[in-house]
Amino acid sequence: MRLKWEQFFLGLLLIAAVVWAENDDYEAEVDVLEETNTDSKTKDNKSTFQVTYKTPVTSEEAYFADTFDRGNLDGWVLSKTKKDDADEDIAKYDGKWAVEELMENKVPGDKGLVLKSKAKHHAISALLKKPFVFKGEPLIVQYEVNFQNGIDCGGAYLKLLSHTEDLKLEEFFDKTPYSIMFGPDKCGEDYKLHFIFRHQNPITGEYEEKHAKRPDIDLKKFYTDKITHLYTLVLNPDNSFEMLIDQTVVSKGNLLEDMTPPINPPNEIDDPNDSKPEDWDEKLKIPDPDALKPEDWDEDAPAKIIDPDAVKPEGWLHDEAEYISDPSAEKPEDWDEEMDGEWEAPQIPNPKCETAPGCGVWEPPMMSNPKYKGKWKSPMIENPNYQGVWNPRKIQNPNYFEDLQPYKMTPIIAIGLELWSMTSDILFDNFIICAERKVSDQWAADGWGLKKLVATANEPGVLGQLTTAAEERPWLWIIYILTAVLPLGLIVLFCWPSKKSDDAAEYKKTDAMQPDVREDQEDEEQEEVMDEKKECNDLTKEADDDENIGEGSQEDDDEEEEEEEEDDEEANKSKSASEDEMKEADEGAGSGDCSTKLIRKKKVRKE
Repeated sequence: MRLKWEQFFLGLLLIAAVVWAENDDYEAEVDVLEETNTDSKTKDNKSTFQVTYKTPVTSEEAYFADTFDRGNLDGWVLSKTKKDDADEDIAKYDGKWAVEELMENKVPGDKGLVLKSKAKHHAISALLKKPFVFKGEPLIVQYEVNFQNGIDCGGAYLKLLSHTEDLKLEEFFDKTPYSIMFGPDKCGEDYKLHFIFRHQNPITGEYEEKHAKRPDIDLKKFYTDKITHLYTLVLNPDNSFEMLIDQTVVSKGNLLEDMTPPINPPNEIDDPNDSKPEDWDEKLKIPDPDALKPEDWDEDAPAKIIDPDAVKPEGWLHDEAEYISDPSAEKPEDWDEEMDGEWEAPQIPNPKCETAPGCGVWEPPMMSNPKYKGKWKSPMIENPNYQGVWNPRKIQNPNYFEDLQPYKMTPIIAIGLELWSMTSDILFDNFIICAERKVSDQWAADGWGLKKLVATANEPGVLGQLTTAAEERPWLWIIYILTAVLPLGLIVLFCWPSKKSDDAAEYKKTDAMQPDVREDQEDEEQEEVMDEKKECNDLTKEADDDENIGEGSQEDDDEEEEEEEEDDEEANKSKSASEDEMKEADEGAGSGDCSTKLIRKKKVRKE
């Protein structure tokens, strides 16, 4: 019984391990739960953990920085144009912007730029303090995003606008030239982190968008946890790049190797003027020209035929219809035969057919035709004239170029947000564009670091987070139950095993003999009796011989009696005592008993 319980608990443990290992979403949730646990709770969407906030001070070396703590949009320009290729009623960039505090986990004194409108186009931009020219220093772009109401469909990415002569911020729209686009985007269940840059073809002068590969991690929690997250792009002069979320690298690569489509075109291309010869044979197999259709092959035979052995079941109601008009149906009072036509009662299954094999005209069932073979086709054989798959010849690519420094993009002059969202209250904060990592890290510590501290302190305890996770994923309750019950079951199983009755201990409490011991003792006694009987027979025979010998010895003693009187007297005394002992033995054991004979024999031998 104990072995069965061990197998049961081990089976539960295996099921729990499989469920934990197969679900990546749950692992992501655990990462959140492993953060600092605290008993602090948020009340009325206000922070219960207070910090001293001071507006981050921008470095003079930064190309752009804005905290919005001043409470207004000074320096930013709202677009007044319309979006191309959009319906007139939604083409205008009339989405509202505001500067507000966070809705949850507030940091006193900290404000951000908030996208306020739902299902609207938004566009806002600001000039850099000085243009950023890609000449040899890294480009670092960093800002914060908080999807305060989650996100259904929309983006929170920014654009670094190219330095052009005709740039007008009040006319900023989707076609405005940009050098880099970076940030989160989501629609449906597709969670993205964009890094796109526009590369100029040095031969044609045309621009083409190049997309970085997607991050390998699950980005969903950054869009759903309603926590402020920090997005960073680092682009180095050696063409390497990194994308970070909350100062953790989520994707990295090289502009020359990890962009789609590639920066540099292939050196050779297919000749567009080359064509496949008419006699080119690229068929691997062909029908056997020597094959003949067998004479007994009937192509006209049907696949199904009527079963000749089928017989109509007994009791088949040939004259009854399968469906009849409902006798209880009544024509509606408002039925107009001129408008609705002649009224007919609805059809119902014929009740007489419920107990019968069937109703109506009986038709024998169809069966597969054993003679059916279908259309005859010649078997396929290897093509003796096969020439392989034809490919056009290669020629030098007339548009080939090799750009080994795609980092050197069009200089940047402004930063802009051009977005469409089906969710409102997306907060942006603490934009910075600089060239030194220490500057961006300090900027993050002074701003985002405090937000993270407050959000972590206000997170519910582990129990609250587990409950929240189970509300989104009900199957997690099974994991919780197994996790709680399984250790207790194992402890009870191994530390307090089921008590077995000890038969030996029960017999020790009394003088009663155990059944197995009694059986062994009886076997031993039986063996002793058999051995005693055998020995008794042998001794009886010896005793008889000794008696005969004793009589002969007595006659010799009589002849020498005179010479040994003293010895005879002593012998007679001993014999008298022996006789008394043998008599007593006879009385106790009975005459003829083997034990008596043994005693007598011993006495005789002794004498």
